[in-house]
Amino acid sequence: MQTERLTPDRRGLTRAADLLSAGELIAIPTETVYGLAGDARNPRAVAGIYAAKGRPAFNPLIVHLPDADAAQAIATLSPQARILAERFWPGALTMVLPLREGAGIASLVTAGLDSIAVRVPAHPVARALLRIFGGPLAAPSANRSGRISPTSADHVLNPDGGLDGRIAAVLDAGPCPVGVESTIIGWQDSTPCLLRPGGIPAEDIQTALSRALATPDHRPDQPSAPGQLLSHYAPRARLRMNATDPGPDETHITFGNDGPFSLSPTGDLTEAAARLFDILHRADSENRPIAVAPIPDHGLGAAINDRLRRAAAPRE
Repeated sequence: MQTERLTPDRRGLTRAADLLSAGELIAIPTETVYGLAGDARNPRAVAGIYAAKGRPAFNPLIVHLPDADAAQAIATLSPQARILAERFWPGALTMVLPLREGAGIASLVTAGLDSIAVRVPAHPVARALLRIFGGPLAAPSANRSGRISPTSADHVLNPDGGLDGRIAAVLDAGPCPVGVESTIIGWQDSTPCLLRPGGIPAEDIQTALSRALATPDHRPDQPSAPGQLLSHYAPRARLRMNATDPGPDETHITFGNDGPFSLSPTGDLTEAAARLFDILHRADSENRPIAVAPIPDHGLGAAINDRLRRAAAPRE
């Protein structure tokens, strides 16, 4: 299969929507990372997402929607969920909510759960495509399962860990501004839970709800939301965190000072999040072990450290 590179104009968006309507898969830009999109109502398309990524079928997908009304058509929003929708949608927030009966979503999307992960993205190209397509899009990150997430079309088409030749097209709108996946929130009874740190700091969500978030335990082989696998976002090379003494054989990813692999010379966590996956892709191309400097574990730093812990985890 030849993977097309589409431009984010009317012609490219129309071509992307036509491919999706035909059950094909395309990579689309969001503010977080590029997503591998398929019609969430089409079982064949959804099965194709799992096949293209090599993704375990027990790992549920996020459904992207044009607005909160479309989300409420397939999921039940509690009062707390409505508060978060009004505050953070469109944006880098995913909520795991009860699936409505008769929602018309392919069963593979939810991995057999009675809940569904939904998000309203903020990226103007993603929003335009959702309006033209006119339906829900299942869209995990557009990379092979477990590898470094893509924040550019070139990452999507990377022959090592990318999807070139596995999908119909990539809609190229340049780099993603947030650079880490969405924050995922769920509920146990009426208690809000942080299921995955991401592009919206947990502190901001706690402020919006005027209460703390719980962090429930889960089994890596039974995820309740995407992004919970033990080994994930991983380069080919071995990676270690909190490295203050990088060895001569290691590629050093720095934070707070200059260098060829600096996440942020000024120690800015927003810049570091936006650059994280691009720097990991570049460092991995050095074919050496990777050592990452300490990253503050607050705000967006919590999401960065979550990705680095999974990238550094032992692999089967």
